[in-house]
This record gives sequence, C-alpha cells and structure tokens, in this order.
Amino acid sequence: MSYDVIVVGSGPGGYVTAIRASQLGLKTAVVERAELGGICLNWGCIPTKALLKSANVFEYINHAADYGINIKGADADFPAIVKRSRDVAAGMSNGIQFLMKKNKIDVIAGTAKLKPGKKVDVSDDKGKVTEYSANHIIVATGARSRELPNLPQDGKKIIGYREALVLPKLPKKMVVVGSGAIGSEFAYFYNAMGVDVTLVEFLPNIVPLEDEEVSKQLERSFKKAGIKVMTSSSVESVDTKGTGCVALVKTKKGEEKIECDVVLSAVGIKSNIENIGLEEVGIATDRDKILVNDYYQTNIPGYYAIGDVVPGPALAHVASAEGIICVEKIAGMHVEPLDYGNIPGCTYCSPEVASVGMTEKAAKEAGHEIKVGKFPFSASGKASAAGHKDGFIKLIFDAKYGELLGGHMIGANVTEMIAEIVAIRKLETTGHELIKTVHPHPTMSEAVMEAAAAAYDEVIHM
Repeated sequence: MSYDVIVVGSGPGGYVTAIRASQLGLKTAVVERAELGGICLNWGCIPTKALLKSANVFEYINHAADYGINIKGADADFPAIVKRSRDVAAGMSNGIQFLMKKNKIDVIAGTAKLKPGKKVDVSDDKGKVTEYSANHIIVATGARSRELPNLPQDGKKIIGYREALVLPKLPKKMVVVGSGAIGSEFAYFYNAMGVDVTLVEFLPNIVPLEDEEVSKQLERSFKKAGIKVMTSSSVESVDTKGTGCVALVKTKKGEEKIECDVVLSAVGIKSNIENIGLEEVGIATDRDKILVNDYYQTNIPGYYAIGDVVPGPALAHVASAEGIICVEKIAGMHVEPLDYGNIPGCTYCSPEVASVGMTEKAAKEAGHEIKVGKFPFSASGKASAAGHKDGFIKLIFDAKYGELLGGHMIGANVTEMIAEIVAIRKLETTGHELIKTVHPHPTMSEAVMEAAAAAYDEVIHM
C-alpha cells in the first residue's frame, strides 16, 4: 500500500500532522501501536487535567465556608475520581477516531519500523508484518517517563506518571521526585486529596525553568497547603523491602530518611527512538534526539521527525505546530520556521503557573537593559472577589525599544491568560501599546495591563 504521507505515532504531534496533510490533499496514513491520541490524550495532558479539576472542586467544597456556604462531611471518592479521568481520556480518544474518519486518514494499528527506500514495516498484535511505502514518512513517536538508575520503577512502590493516574487507592504518604510540570501537578493533586506529600527537587528552585520569583511564590503556596518542599536535594535510593518505602534523601545539611507508601519519579522523559529503524535507514541522532532542520527534515530525504523525539520543548502544542510546518513545507507552501523563543509553558497546579519568553535573569544575561513590571493579584478586585489572591503577573520589557521580552504568571487561571502575551510578542507590540490596550474590569487579565503600567511607573491600582 502506498501513500503520500505516513505518520508514525498519533499523539498531538502525529494526529494533527496527519489531519493537516489530508487537508492539503495528501493521501495520508497514521501508524499507532497503542491508543489514538498518544500519551497526551490518554496518559498525560488530558487525564491529569481531569484529576486536577476534581482536586479544585474538592478544595472549593472544603473551603466553602470562606464563601458563606456551609457543607458538612464531604469526602473524596478516589476510585470515582480516577474513573472520571479515564472516561474523559476515552472520550477524547474517540474524538480522534472520528477526526481520522472525517479526514479520510487510514489508521494502521501496529508497531512501525522504518526501512530504507521510503518504506515502513508494521507488525500487528499477532506478529503479522505488512509493508507500506510513502513519499514522506514522519516520525512522531513521542516519549515516556525517564527512569533513573537509582529509582527503577516497579509500578507499585516506585511509579511513573502512568501509574500515578490510576492508583487503586490513595496512599497516606508520597514522595514526588522532580518538580517540573508533571511533579508539581501530581504533588498538588495528591496533597489536595489528603495525602502527606514531600516534593524533592535537585535544583535550588521548584519549577526550575520558571522565573525565580515565580518559583519562590509557588514554593510558598505549596508549603501553605501542607506540601513539604525539599530543594537542592536528591533521592539517592529507595528501600522497598518492607510494607512501604524508605527514601534516602541527600540534602545540603546531610542525609534524611523519609518513610512513605509510594515514590513518584517525575524526573523528565525519554524519547521513543529505539527499535524504530533509525539506524537501518541511517537517520542521524544526537543525545536521544533525532536531528532535523528548520522544516523537520532528517539527513535522509523523505524522512522527517517532530515532537518529543526532536530537540526543543517536549510540549503537546509544540509537537502540533512542528507537524503543521512540516507538512505545509512538504505541500509546497511558503512557511516560516517555528519561533522557539515564543513558546508558552503551563503548569496546572494551584496556583497555576504560565510563562513565555525570557526570565529576568536570562534577559540580563543576554545583555538587555530592562524594565520590569509586577502586579500582585492581592491588588486585583476580581482576584479578591474570587478568593484567589495568591500570585502575580510579571512582565519584562527591553528598556530601549519597549519590546516585551518575557511574561511570567502565577495565580488562578493564568494558563488561560498567557496566550495574550504570546500574541503580543508575535505582533511585536510595545509596552506603551499594551498599557493603552483597554482590558475589561473586573477580570484577572487586567493585571497584564497593570503590570505593563508598573514597568513604566504608570500603575494605577498599586
């Protein structure tokens, strides 16, 4: 069977790529060995957000008295919360099946292996191998939870994110290793469910890619919620011989033993590039990533790669954008390379964290003379009315040209607000133009305008 485009993997990189290819008139197939939608829809972005929503609702109920409402005896039905999360994921995966049919994309179930000469072998669950060919083969095989040698995951006591989504019952105590988006979201979720959570981060700040002030604020919020935060610390080993676990944590002050029921390893991801035929085809890789140019072409003509298997941020929206650029280039359209300096990142714990562009430290190190504007949500009428006064918006401008170099947010719903900053940076809007952009009142988003005004000593409500 021959196609114009075969996409290997159906995550948010793969399925979006396939749909755009089909829209452009290319005969397209997708190869998927597990569930349509990949990790994101089935074991990542979507089901975690469903769990976090349950945690939000439970927190609202537990703090209902703050809003003048009395509720007695609420308790979290953990299996029902997990079931809701799985049902949401299943619904989304079914939606992808519909989109495949609607766009006349062939879905080939099985495990793909690339072959020279623009061919792909697909073996099904019975071991039968079928050969397919295409003018263009796009690798979008994604990534999985990275295992540290001293934290081998057994799926029961030392777990990855997949097991964390479907634990049969709530543990009493949990140690979360790594405070990136995955670690921080699960630390928040399990703490909200009543679990005694310790969050261990090797670097000096949690959410270490964020602006330092954001990291410090999240640490304060987490500690206020009862999460034990250990920075500049590492889990050296875990003793799983007893009924629970004993984690040996190395800190600046010495070693500390922490007893818990489960250890969640959230120390990043490992690209799925093994055993897919890269070596046989001669596709170049470096440090666990497939090497590509600005249009995701590998060193071998006719073979491409996008998403978590190529260098760059391992984010669903990045994979989708890369895939669209890749197939639009294949179709002969005029396309511009992706601006990796303007990619938003979001962490959906409470308070939420969202950012784009340079941190204050990075802007200074790059030699910019900067103006920094901060507006705290404690000064926001909407935040006060909503009972969400934790957090702030911080904007960093180039003092000479007024360019918005970076935006950093922590607070309620900021993941919905960061896109304004992304658009402003894309359109090269200046600080003065942002100040004169009328924002609706009362909203959390007013704080964007106020933060810009603060940078230029024009802030009104502070």
